[in-house]
Amino acid sequence: MIAFVSGPVAALAPTTAVIEVGGIGMAVQCTPGTLAGLRIGLDARLATSLVVREDSLTLYGFADDDERQVFELLQTASGVGPRLAQAMLATHSPDALRTAVATGDEKALTAVSGIGKKGAQKLLLELKDRLGDPVGARIGQQGVGTPVSSSWRDQLQAALIGLGYATREADEAVTAVTPQAEAAIAGGGQAPVPQLLRAALQTLNRAR
Repeated sequence: MIAFVSGPVAALAPTTAVIEVGGIGMAVQCTPGTLAGLRIGLDARLATSLVVREDSLTLYGFADDDERQVFELLQTASGVGPRLAQAMLATHSPDALRTAVATGDEKALTAVSGIGKKGAQKLLLELKDRLGDPVGARIGQQGVGTPVSSSWRDQLQAALIGLGYATREADEAVTAVTPQAEAAIAGGGQAPVPQLLRAALQTLNRAR
C-alpha cells in the first residue's frame, strides 16, 4: 500500500493533483478542499489510499491520515465505493461525518450528491458502530501545502460544479459565502477555500 506521497506539485486539475515523487508524476484523485490547499511548484504531502480494480489502479489523496481512515471505513458500508466515499468527504469533514452518523442526521448525508433519503437511512445504520466518536476540530489542512491565492470564487464555483451542482446553484452558494471570504481577506489573510466550500455546501443543503 502507498501510505502517502510527498514532493512538489507538478500539475493540478479539477479532481486530480500530480505529485512528483522521485522523478515520477503520481496522479492522485483529491477532493476540491484538498486541491484548494495545493500550489504548483510547492512541496505537498498527501496521505493516500490505493484502490485496486481489475482494469485500473487509482490513488486517492487526502489532507491527513484521519481523512484517509474515514475514506476507507466509509467503503465498508454496502453500496459505497471510492467515488461516493470521496464525495462524502468533499461535503463533510471526518468529524462532521462522525457527528452525523452518531446523531442520526439524515439530512447531512442527503446533502452529498448521489445519496438519497433511503440511502442515507441505510448508511446511518451500517456506519453507526464503524466511524467512532468525533475526535475534535481539525487544525487547517495539515500536510497539504500553501493555500492557493488565485481567485477563490473560480475555485469554489469549479468545486461545486464538480460535485454535481448546477451553475446557478453554485453561483448562489458563492454569493452566500462572499461576506465570509471578504472578512478573511480584510483581516490580512486569504480566502479559506476549503472552509468556504463546506459553508457553501451547507447553504445548498438548507435550500433543499
